[in-house]
Amino acid sequence: MDLVTNDLSDEVEVKPGVYLAQLAGGEEMSIQHVRMASGGHVPEHEHHHEQLGFVYQGEQTFILEDGEEVTAGPEESYWLKSHEVHAAENQGDEEMLAIDVFAPPRHSPNWLED
Repeated sequence: MDLVTNDLSDEVEVKPGVYLAQLAGGEEMSIQHVRMASGGHVPEHEHHHEQLGFVYQGEQTFILEDGEEVTAGPEESYWLKSHEVHAAENQGDEEMLAIDVFAPPRHSPNWLED
C-alpha cells in the first residue's frame, strides 16, 4: 500500500479560476482535487479516460456536445464516459470543490496547453 499525503496548496491554476491538485495515482486510476472559482471555465474537450466525480461544495455545470447542460451540486456525483465531449464551468456565486477519479490514470489534462 502507498499512502500519499497531499498538500492542496500545491494546486496549479490550469485555466483562469480553475485549480487542480493531483492526488494519489495508481496503475489503473488516479484522483485529483478540483477547485473552481465563480465564473471558472474548462474548455470543451474529450479524453480516453472514464471520469467519475463528486462535488462537495458549490455547483459544477457540464456542457455536453449537444449543448445540454447538466449541473452537479453538493453531494452529487457524476460519470463521464470515455471520449464523451464536455466542457465545465462554475455558473454559481460560490466556489466549487470536487474530487475527480480517472481510469486509466490521467496526470495532465489534454486541454492544459490550449
